[in-house]
Amino acid sequence: MKTYKIACIPGDGIGKEVVPAGQAVLQALAETAGFRFEFTTFGWGGDWYRAHGEMMPADGLDALRGMDAILFGSAGDPKIPDHITLWGLRLKICQGFDQYANVRPTRILPGIDAPLKRCGPKDLDWVIVRENSEGEYAGIGGRAHQGHPIEVATDLSMMTRAGVERIMRFAFKLAQSRPRKLLTVVTKSNAQRHAMVMWDEIAVQVSKEFPDVKWDKELVDACTARMVNRPASLDTLVCTNLHADILSDLAAALAGSLGIAPTANLDPERRYPSMFEPIHGSAFDIMGKGLANPVGTFWSCVMLLEHLGEREAAARLMRAVETITANPKLHTKDLGGNARTEEVTNAVRALLAQNGAAQRKT
Repeated sequence: MKTYKIACIPGDGIGKEVVPAGQAVLQALAETAGFRFEFTTFGWGGDWYRAHGEMMPADGLDALRGMDAILFGSAGDPKIPDHITLWGLRLKICQGFDQYANVRPTRILPGIDAPLKRCGPKDLDWVIVRENSEGEYAGIGGRAHQGHPIEVATDLSMMTRAGVERIMRFAFKLAQSRPRKLLTVVTKSNAQRHAMVMWDEIAVQVSKEFPDVKWDKELVDACTARMVNRPASLDTLVCTNLHADILSDLAAALAGSLGIAPTANLDPERRYPSMFEPIHGSAFDIMGKGLANPVGTFWSCVMLLEHLGEREAAARLMRAVETITANPKLHTKDLGGNARTEEVTNAVRALLAQNGAAQRKT
């Protein structure tokens, strides 16, 4: 029987609740899917930092290298500066494994009361492709004369032709695979006249390889208005690291909640394991209360299964997710309900078991 080795990194906050929920759902799925999972949990994050002075061990990537995929929770602790938690864990993995394509699908799931009026599920069905290795989060910069009146701090956005070409090509291919074959290139080249102009130029060059993909260009500030006012005009979007980080949060909110939104951090060439995570963050205000919405993690598990090539199992899990979101009694607080994390998780597990039993009978 095929065995997939999955690294589980709960991280901080509600990550410690939703990653075990995702693990339980994957295990329930595997019981009737013809493959099995071998989970290894790594206790890296804020607690590890307090004990060891680092968010993850210096050789942590070596421990992950042989895994088939990584299921990640969140990085963020109110008692530790955010730049330490993010760069010390999540970004260390993303950049260390060159997971340059961050993919964030967004759509209105059944039963979700999304905030936009005159917007139905067919009008909001997007995939945001985020350049995940350079740009505004390249990590280049520094500080000098700290504490003095002449103190200076710099953060440089760095884009390379190789980096932009590969994310553009990835986005065009993804758009080509979707029914509408429609791509929007998000930019800010009117103000950022060097790197973003190169971004636009490379988009034009790469587009010639995909004559069947219809594409347009939108300034990032105008794109926020377009997402609200004309959601049906968008399908696949490709953005820089920072722009996509912001737009994907807006997209998730427009679809109903940050709690339902998934992410895949992909190494498309499959040299290293890819990482899957919900986008909601650590949410320390509800940590330990059993209120976290696990749907974003379950949808991330769907993407994990698709990446592993287990498309039938992925479809089964997505159908189970859509069944529970269609039931208001299984809505967590962020969706206006009172359901708890464990209740939603058990409902998905029960659906998977029921579906698996029905498959065995046929």
